Amino acid sequence: MADSGVAPSITAPRGVHVALPHDSAERHVAGSAIYIDDLPEPPGLLHVHLGMSARAHAKIVKLDLSAVRASPGVVLVLSAQDIPGENDVSPVIHDDRLFADGEVLHVGQSLFAVAATSIAAARAAAAKVVVEYEDLPAAIDIAAAREMDLKIEASQRMARGDAHAALEASARRVRGRFSMGGQDHFYLEGQVALATPREGGDVHIWSSTQHPSEVQHLIARVLDRPHTAVTVEVRRMGGGFGGKETQASLFAAAAALVAVKTGRPAKCRPDRDEDMVMTGKRHDFEVTYDVGFDDEGRLTGLSLELASRCGATTDLSMAINDRAMFHADNAYYLPAVEILSHRFKTHTVSNTAFRGFGGPQGMLAIERVMDAVAAELGLDPLEVRRRNLYGGEGRNLTPYHQVVEDNVAPQLIDELAASCDYDARRRAIEAFNRASPVLKKGIALTPVKFGISFTTTHLNQAGALIHLYADGSIMLNHGGTEMGQGLNIKVAQIVAQAFQVDVSRVKITSTVTDKVPNTSATAASSGADLNGMAALNAAETIKARLVDFAAAKWGVAPDAVAFTPDGVRVGDQTFTFAWFARQAHLARVSLSATGFYATPKIHYDRATHTGRPFYYFAYGAACSEVLIDTLTGEMKVTRAEILHDVGKSLNPAIDLGQIEGGFIQGMGWLTTEELVYDAQGRLRTHAPSTYKIPTCGDRPAHLDVRLWKAGRNVEATVHRSKAVGEPPFMLAISVHSAINHAVASVGEYRVLPDLNAPATPEAILMACEDVKRRACDV
Repeated sequence: MADSGVAPSITAPRGVHVALPHDSAERHVAGSAIYIDDLPEPPGLLHVHLGMSARAHAKIVKLDLSAVRASPGVVLVLSAQDIPGENDVSPVIHDDRLFADGEVLHVGQSLFAVAATSIAAARAAAAKVVVEYEDLPAAIDIAAAREMDLKIEASQRMARGDAHAALEASARRVRGRFSMGGQDHFYLEGQVALATPREGGDVHIWSSTQHPSEVQHLIARVLDRPHTAVTVEVRRMGGGFGGKETQASLFAAAAALVAVKTGRPAKCRPDRDEDMVMTGKRHDFEVTYDVGFDDEGRLTGLSLELASRCGATTDLSMAINDRAMFHADNAYYLPAVEILSHRFKTHTVSNTAFRGFGGPQGMLAIERVMDAVAAELGLDPLEVRRRNLYGGEGRNLTPYHQVVEDNVAPQLIDELAASCDYDARRRAIEAFNRASPVLKKGIALTPVKFGISFTTTHLNQAGALIHLYADGSIMLNHGGTEMGQGLNIKVAQIVAQAFQVDVSRVKITSTVTDKVPNTSATAASSGADLNGMAALNAAETIKARLVDFAAAKWGVAPDAVAFTPDGVRVGDQTFTFAWFARQAHLARVSLSATGFYATPKIHYDRATHTGRPFYYFAYGAACSEVLIDTLTGEMKVTRAEILHDVGKSLNPAIDLGQIEGGFIQGMGWLTTEELVYDAQGRLRTHAPSTYKIPTCGDRPAHLDVRLWKAGRNVEATVHRSKAVGEPPFMLAISVHSAINHAVASVGEYRVLPDLNAPATPEAILMACEDVKRRACDV
């Protein structure tokens, strides 16, 4: 039936602040969501396999590829000499080679690419390579890199006040050190790229990447072509977690180079073992602290040294280590502080972005300090944490000189402590431990304060494109990428809210570089903040045109035109949105618009490590309870309560899922996920048989996740929401502190356990034995 234009009365549209399912949820469950490896293989497809270095650091004396080229099914073999442009796929410093040239810097470094008619043929051919090496000195870990004085850049210093003088004047003082391991992203969909040649030497690439524009620009660099010659497209990823921010470029560039050289489509998809060996991880850290405090546990001075294993090349390590420094305060005011950061170059795969981007390492460091102070004074660690929280004037300046303007950590902590009955449970747990010789319980409540924005200022921008069609349907494209986190449904809700239509009218499309150019990575928890605002800007541009059109056509003032849940109201008439869109089209009104957003207020001087790098802070708190077996070291998280601040949630269902997932992933980093390199620099934990991520059985039996009802954003973010991607990850620090509490009980809480992360059963068992020995000496 034809649309008469008369709008019936309807219920409110399903826009923002509504719990809607992920746009691909049904497809995920049904298995019908299309990922790159699900795309129909085009005729003539070549499968690309990358030959890898077997040495950590060596000169390449000989690289003989003749047997590889002669192998059955092989169509093309490429090495460094076959690259028409620059042999580089690095994000910043131009030090990541597509193919090694003369020297290898880590085991698993790409040496060459084989393109064959099947992946089996490509693998069989690659095995025939003849490589002769001349081994060079290799630094596999931080200790070796420190001894050889290998760094990716000079050590950095962030400070406020005179920490050393404050330490000398402190009533009490404790020194300590500990380490934390790295973490593999273990995304369900591995690295993959599918390249299709186009006319004139152009190429289209499906890439599982969080940063399509960077992949585009790097492929163009390798091909020695303009950016316009390369189109990168992403519909969805099966997880990213930072592991596809820079790491996707290697595989996409190899596929693109093969496609352009052969004129045939090419796919590069390493298997899980190859993926884990070839791609970067979360940075592992060593921490040394010297903390001064008074008899009440209030910090008076802190000297903190952070040392990280960056790997063989720079990647994003400078910014990641900077963020570790930024978050070494967490939610606490540090009256006098010095933070030193050492960025060590090692002959292992370059470590890279991972959810939290250095923030978790910095936060774990300060939380360890809080536990150390509490242990020294015999106080409840939560009380020490409360006494050191940021406060009002005089207690609101960070070590990088940003004023904390919206400090809600005290309220969050108090609300969670009351709702989870923390005080009574702690007393009950300590009573249980006195009566239980083998099984011990622990509890901890820790806060999170996480800065939101890219600390590299120019990355805080986004673009969007909206088409309003004549039937009232809306096509949405933006520069963010969907990796399962629900970005697309959130941005669609924002657009639906702007036009006051049901979200089902908004069609979500692939992220593609020929629609929205020069985008930033979907990272730094800023996907909805940036792309949501850009999409809103585009929607408002179209709405302004429609208001002008309606005012002129029906002879009313512009303020008499309104978009409502019932339709478009013009004066005393209300028309259906679809009919109204058709009239605008017939009147030759442009119904397409780009949108743009740049985060305001932020600035940062890296030379002095001062400024306002963050637009705002997201907060949260978690209380975790654990049970350990002191005879085996086995551990179970039995209960966890989480209260998290997401401002005014754009989509509560999505946000709750992100919080739960982040917490569980953080648990994995701190308890079960252990990266082991041997003396030759070979990763020994490169498959699920040896690398253990949390399973559904590791989820606490009692897990209560709640959004903070009082939440809002004092800054003008999109609909006053707050980011939720990374901050929940650090809620899991409460698990590590709870394990410390349980282990400390074997020594009647007289000493702080020497427990590093991850707290594997072996580590817990050794820590228990160590506590027993040291407690006897106290």
